Amino acid sequence: MTVQELPGAGASHRATPPPAWRPRTDAAALLPDPEPYRVLGTEAADRLDPVLMRRYYAELVRGRRYNAQATALTRQGRLAVYPSTVGQEACEIAAALVLEEQDWLFPSYRDTLAAVARGLDPVQALTLLRGDWHTGYDPREYRIAPLCTPLATQLPHAVGVAHAARLRGDEVVALAMVGDGGTSEGDFHEALNFAAVWQAPVVFLVQNNGFAISVPLAKQTAAPTLAHKAVGYGMPGRLVDGNDVAAMHEVLTEAVQRARGGGGPTLIEAVTYRMEAHTNADDATRYRTDAEVEAWKAHDPVELLERELTARGILDEDGIREARDAAEVMAANLRERMNAEPVVDPMDLFAHVYAEQTGRLREQADLLRAELEAEEQA
Repeated sequence: MTVQELPGAGASHRATPPPAWRPRTDAAALLPDPEPYRVLGTEAADRLDPVLMRRYYAELVRGRRYNAQATALTRQGRLAVYPSTVGQEACEIAAALVLEEQDWLFPSYRDTLAAVARGLDPVQALTLLRGDWHTGYDPREYRIAPLCTPLATQLPHAVGVAHAARLRGDEVVALAMVGDGGTSEGDFHEALNFAAVWQAPVVFLVQNNGFAISVPLAKQTAAPTLAHKAVGYGMPGRLVDGNDVAAMHEVLTEAVQRARGGGGPTLIEAVTYRMEAHTNADDATRYRTDAEVEAWKAHDPVELLERELTARGILDEDGIREARDAAEVMAANLRERMNAEPVVDPMDLFAHVYAEQTGRLREQADLLRAELEAEEQA
C-alpha cells in the first residue's frame, strides 16, 4: 500500500516518500554468499602460499596443544575455569595473524588462544581465568583489550577505539571477536550501528559454534544467517567456513584491508563448532549428541589443513614432527609455570581500576589494609 492509497489520502500527500526514507545503500552488495566461503579442498587452494600455510599449520598445532594443556590445568585445580576453543583454532589463529602491530584485538572470554597467537605470554593469558589478577597483562603493550567475560560489551569498546584512531589519523583497525550468543545482546546492535554510521575501521568476527552454552542458534535468531544481520546496519556481511584456516585468512585480510582503507566495517560469520563443553563446569551431553560431535570431528581444522598441505607436498613428516615438538615445549613450559604457587597481593584489587583512585576506593583500600595488618599481629 502506498501513501496515496491510505484511507483519507488527498492532494496534500506526496506521491513518493521524502528522500530520507529512501534506501541509502544497495542491499545486494552487502549480502553474504549463500554458502560459507571455502578454500581448502577447492580450486582456490591452488594459490596457497606455502610459507604462510606452514606457519598457520604450526600455530594450529600449538593452539590445539594449548587448549589441551589449559583444560588439564582446570582438572588439576590450577585454573578456576577454561572455555576451550578446540575445533575453533582456525578462527582464533587467523584473527591474530591478519592484524598489524598497531591494530587492536578485542577478545571475548573464550579467545585466550587468539591473544596467545598475537604474542601474549600463555601464562598471562590465563591469569584472569586463574583468579590472580584483573587481566593479567598490559592491554596497551600488546594492543589486546582485556578478556571480556560479559557478553558483547567489548564490541562498543572496539568501535570507540577504532573511531578515535581514525579521528587522530592513525591507521588502526580493531578486530572484535564474539560468539553467536553475543549477537543476541544489545551491545551487538549498538556497536554495529555506530560502526556503520561512523564508517569506523572495525571488523566484527562472529564465531558461530552452534550453541550459546546450551541454547542452539535456532532459538536465538530467525535470520537466514548471522552474516545477514550486517545488511540492516549498512555494512557487508561475509559467511565463511570457520574451520578452513585459508578461507579465514582471506576473508579476514580483505575485511581488515577494507577497514584500513576507509571502507568501513564488516561483519563476518565463521561457521565452526565447539568440540568440547562450554567450560569445565558444563555437561554438554545434556543438549547435544555424541554423533553430532563426531560428525564435526571429520571437519577438524587441524586435520583439514594437514591433509591439504601434505597432499600438495607443502608439508612433510619432518614438518609435522617439528610443529608437534614445538607445541610440546610450549605445553611443558606452561604446565611448569602454572604449577608454581602464585604470589598475590590483596591490595592489588585497588590497582589499575582508575587512573586516579576515587575516594570510595581509598576508603576500601584503607579498610582492607587495616584488616590485613590486624591479621599479621594476631
